[in-house]
Amino acid sequence: MSQRARRGNFLISFAIQISPHQNRRVNLPLALLCYEDLMPGTQLVNRLQDQRYRVHVVVNAAELPALAAQHGAMLALIDLVSKKTDICDVIRQLRATSKTSHLPIIAFADEADTTLQAAGKAAGATLVVTDGAILAHLPQLIEQALQVE
Repeated sequence: MSQRARRGNFLISFAIQISPHQNRRVNLPLALLCYEDLMPGTQLVNRLQDQRYRVHVVVNAAELPALAAQHGAMLALIDLVSKKTDICDVIRQLRATSKTSHLPIIAFADEADTTLQAAGKAAGATLVVTDGAILAHLPQLIEQALQVE
C-alpha cells in the first residue's frame, strides 16, 4: 500500500472518531451565567442554548473573572442579587483586567430593586435589566450588548 493510501486511511479513521456533534459544540460561543435564584437562572440556560451558546453556569461568583479570562467567554450574564458575594465588586474586577475588560456583561435584578440596578451599572455592567426583561427580550439584549461602541 502506498504512503498516500495509508495516509488516506488514517484520515478517514481519524474523521470517524470525532463526531460532528462534538465539533459543533466546541465551536459555539461561550456564555458564562452566574445566578443563585433558580428563577430566572435555569430558564436562561435553556434560552442561551436556544440562541446557540455553550453555557457554563458559575456557582461561585468570585470565580467569574478567572473563568472569563481562562475560557475566553463571549458574554456574561450575572444576577446582581447574591447572599455570598458582592456582585458589583466582581463586575469591577472583570472591567479592571485586560483579558476581560471588553466582555459584554448583562446584569439583572428584581424590578423593584432600583438601587441594586444602579449599582450594577455604576460597577461597569454593559446592560442592567429586570428579571422579566431578560427572559422576554434575551435575543435583543444579547445583540445590544455585543455591539461594539
